[in-house]
Amino acid sequence: MRTVFSRIASMTAQQRATLAEEFTKTSRIAVAEPIAVMGIGCRFPGDVTGPDSFWDMLVGGRNAISQIPADRWDGDAFYDPDPLTPGRMTTKWGGFVPDIAGFDAEFFGITPREAAAMDPQQRILLEVVWEALENAGIPTDSLAGSRTGVMMGVYFNEYQSMLATRLENVDAYSGTGNAHSITVGRISYLLGLRGPSVAVDTACSSSLVAIHLACQSLRLRETDLALAGGVSIVLRPETQIAISAWGLLSPQGRCAAFDAAADGFVRGEGAGVVVLKRLTDA
Repeated sequence: MRTVFSRIASMTAQQRATLAEEFTKTSRIAVAEPIAVMGIGCRFPGDVTGPDSFWDMLVGGRNAISQIPADRWDGDAFYDPDPLTPGRMTTKWGGFVPDIAGFDAEFFGITPREAAAMDPQQRILLEVVWEALENAGIPTDSLAGSRTGVMMGVYFNEYQSMLATRLENVDAYSGTGNAHSITVGRISYLLGLRGPSVAVDTACSSSLVAIHLACQSLRLRETDLALAGGVSIVLRPETQIAISAWGLLSPQGRCAAFDAAADGFVRGEGAGVVVLKRLTDA
């Protein structure tokens, strides 16, 4: 079998010049082609349910940080200002999304039993992806069979830990309902997509890396449309205790970026998805 090098060697000078020109052109497009944001979906603290309410919150300068809700854990019981106290955290604040249990399972063709075993991160991401496509004006039933990729950042898996405290909750649905691969794969399956489906875990940069991978996939012509973003929901105190022990959380519950008063960050939850396309195809 002839190698690439032997084929190139057998080309005429004109053919090699044409090949080099095409390679340069393709490389330039792959590296620099602009990407268009076609639609946005989001669910954030402060009762943000979409880009419009997110914009209103930013313009209004509202603070979406609150004390830990009782439906997550008892903030006072796990609080201690001493970072060396075992099993305690130095903060009782965060950014929380209301009604994380609310989910229209029937709308997505999911049985109530399976929905109950699904990580809220899976449920919320399904909703936000749907909302992002609506925001982009793309009918969801038009995507079946398309080269649409799904790249999502997902990090902690606290719901699985909650279910595992009672073995009767562990079944086939809890396995699929708490796997990060299924978090993105469920989206591709629901919409009948034929592009790459990738769960990204690079800690705090997961969503940004997911969007980077989506842009690269579009530029390399692996996909014609991409759904990218991430989700994070705070459910259990253990993760917060560990991060507090690292000395990363702000005891006053406020981020003060680039300020001398900065003493840590505040954990927040939510989901954000962008619908991406090559600008030339938008």
